[in-house]
Amino acid sequence: MYTYETRIRYSEADCENKLTLGRLLDYFQDCSTFHAEDLGLGVKYMLERHLVWALSSWQIDVERYPEIGEWVKVGTLPYDFKGFIGFRNFWMEDGQGKRLAVANSIWTLLDLKTGKPVKPLQEMKDGYRVEAKLDMEYLPRKISIPKEGDARAPFEITRHHLDTNHHVNNGQYVYIALEYPEEDFEIRRLRAEYKKQAYLGDMFYPVVYKQEGACIVSLNDEKGEPYAVVELTGGR
Repeated sequence: MYTYETRIRYSEADCENKLTLGRLLDYFQDCSTFHAEDLGLGVKYMLERHLVWALSSWQIDVERYPEIGEWVKVGTLPYDFKGFIGFRNFWMEDGQGKRLAVANSIWTLLDLKTGKPVKPLQEMKDGYRVEAKLDMEYLPRKISIPKEGDARAPFEITRHHLDTNHHVNNGQYVYIALEYPEEDFEIRRLRAEYKKQAYLGDMFYPVVYKQEGACIVSLNDEKGEPYAVVELTGGR
């Protein structure tokens, strides 16, 4: 288990003075990065071994969005390894220890040279000591896409979408998807399914599916095959 405390910044808030969902995801992603760095299994360690943890799916459930200036604690724990797959929980709680959000994530370890999945090294498994998974509702990784959707304007991937592995960061797919729900739609659950990597110069062809209480965004290639599917659930 790894935790750190921080304070919600003005730059992370929306027009209602609350932390945005995208920034919440960033906190969780940073938490796992800090955890890895403190264990000596961080970015440099992975790049030297030509390895990367690629996110396969997110599920984030939000009970309350904290406000500007509020102190919060962010935590993470790995709870299982199965072959080349790793499983990790996240949570955020307020200054009184009350849960604000909880998350489940599934990761695939890839060899950067071959692009193929590989099993974690023993020293990685020893470092990431698994613990009991959090009490939350665990939904399936795969997201069902409705038949009829609304195609939106395509756009090109630029440098600001990329991370240290030179592909589109998992959070960027969510930031893009957040542009499509109605303005007064309050999101209480995020699910994201990542299907393939996108790189500088690739084109996204978004298709938006709106249902009662949900907005699904499929970010596709020119053939209509999704790079990622993001489901946003909530209401007005």
